[in-house]
Amino acid sequence: MKTDTSNELRIRILDEAAKQFDKKGIKFTMDDLAHALGMSKKTIYTVFEDKRSIMTETIDRFFDEALIEEEMILNDDTLTIPEQLKQIIGRVPDRYTQNDLTQLYVLREKYPSVYRHWKFCRENYWEGVALLLEKGINEGAIRPISLPILKTMFQATVEQFFQKDVLVKNHISYRDALSEVADILVNGIISK
Repeated sequence: MKTDTSNELRIRILDEAAKQFDKKGIKFTMDDLAHALGMSKKTIYTVFEDKRSIMTETIDRFFDEALIEEEMILNDDTLTIPEQLKQIIGRVPDRYTQNDLTQLYVLREKYPSVYRHWKFCRENYWEGVALLLEKGINEGAIRPISLPILKTMFQATVEQFFQKDVLVKNHISYRDALSEVADILVNGIISK
């Protein structure tokens, strides 16, 4: 049997952790993870210190992939600036479309350090949006608005998804919720 290199093993563990999160939310255990991977917990612990470090690195991968996809959207000349904005603001990276991200609200209570990391990454995932908004305003595709106000509105809305189980109670996926928030922010609520 081929042995995994350190990086391949790390990726296998992170991919399976995302699957376990989807199945069980943050209640998945290291035993669940080891069993699904067909390896011992000891092997997992040679790569990751604990479950928190696995969740933190999974968050980093999520935002790394979001930035890669954002770059593709920004370079897509077939999209208008408002279309690019909607896609960037309302996007969940393709790898995570099957994951039940509605359960992320539980992080705040059970894993506050992981939640703070998610929040930090989410707050810093705004550079591309800010540049695109400024470009849209300069070109007249977007009316002049206060960028700090728009950013605060977006982040406050997403923050509510983490403070309450509003998505779970209303059977709304995190992906659908982000898409609708993006649509409302870009297009408003007036019927055309």
